[in-house]
Amino acid sequence: MAKSSDFFERVYQVAELVPHGRVTSYGAIARYIGSARGARMVGWAMNKCSGWHRFVPAHRVVNSKGLLTGKHHFSGGETMKELLQNEGIEVVENQIINFEKVFWDPTKELEI
Repeated sequence: MAKSSDFFERVYQVAELVPHGRVTSYGAIARYIGSARGARMVGWAMNKCSGWHRFVPAHRVVNSKGLLTGKHHFSGGETMKELLQNEGIEVVENQIINFEKVFWDPTKELEI
């Protein structure tokens, strides 16, 4: 992954790499890009990604417990859940079932 000085761009570069059918967390992305305490800022970036010049699969980024805390940023109340379910991820009451199984950790999956 190319290094960028723009925080949001670095977040989007990692989010774009989350595989279909997998999810990561705000904190995992923050740690990977060297901003271990920046989970909230990653959340802000995900909130703003609809204006990005490329598609960013923000639906694949959830909180550290597998909760769909960003769902209110998607059009319609169930869009995030539906996108995840279309990828085979089971979601019940805004909680990803088998979160540990579908969790994708960029620090383990990508070269730093």
